[in-house]
Amino acid sequence: MYNIGVDLGGTNIKVGLVDDKYNIISKATAKTNLPRPAEEIAASIVELIWKALGEAKVTIGEVKSIGIGTPGVANRNSGIVLYSCNLGFNNTDLRALIRKRLELPIYVENDANAAAFGEVLAGAGKGYKDVVVVTLGTGVGGGIIIDGKIYTGFNFCGAELGHTVIQYGGRQCGCGRKGCFEAYSSATALINMTKEAMEENKDSGMWKLCDGDIANVDGKTAFDGMRAGDVAAKSVVDTYIEYLGCGLVNIVNTFQPEMLLIGGGICKEGENLTGPLTEIIRRDSYCIDAEKTTKLDICSLGNDAGIIGAAYLYSIAE
Repeated sequence: MYNIGVDLGGTNIKVGLVDDKYNIISKATAKTNLPRPAEEIAASIVELIWKALGEAKVTIGEVKSIGIGTPGVANRNSGIVLYSCNLGFNNTDLRALIRKRLELPIYVENDANAAAFGEVLAGAGKGYKDVVVVTLGTGVGGGIIIDGKIYTGFNFCGAELGHTVIQYGGRQCGCGRKGCFEAYSSATALINMTKEAMEENKDSGMWKLCDGDIANVDGKTAFDGMRAGDVAAKSVVDTYIEYLGCGLVNIVNTFQPEMLLIGGGICKEGENLTGPLTEIIRRDSYCIDAEKTTKLDICSLGNDAGIIGAAYLYSIAE
């Protein structure tokens, strides 16, 4: 038997057919094409499901369940997306919209939670029951796995780790608060810090890396500048890592997970990131047993994590 995992994003819809060993047998993708009605998005999901089945030459009768990871707050028990600003959903019964077209068990979960579950099933978190996953992208996403199950709180709004404050009264965050972890540790925050440093240091080598155009700054610019020996770039990287480390230590002190995973394009920096972050966690975390400390690592499944985790939501359904 197989399961279907759907990674529903603001830009793309990705569907995967997953076997009982967490292998993705076939995939189908399409643009989400927002804004448009939920009914149309559901129709696109089903169309992609049929496409993935066709490519793998698998019949719908061989499918056990469908799992969907969606941005926003999702009630996994009812299949209703309570709110998703990215998709324009508000109390949208996504399960019902899919079941009008496919009579299968359907499970709906927040996309970051589904991705975290995928990493625990088949990625860098495999073999661990208590894992926290932090994704560093446009914002800072979070997924919390406790005793092998997704934790979301009583109202399904938990795990918004990016919106814990690490600098009271600090930088403005998109959520409305100031000083959020996200405002200092996302890829967006790193890019903004890099641009500020370049404006303050007109002789910085980072200008050359960007061909003299600050609009070309990305998450690699400061790290590339640091490797080239640029002082301003090193200062940006050091500051960014200290802020990121602060937020990660807060997570460790709150949950004391066996494994703390970080993901996102910035993590391609590897040891340049995990080395100093590990030292900060060792330095600042509240732990009295040196033999039982949280391990830091990088997510290994990339964009497949959300598909795999969504496909296996049935396994933790109540």
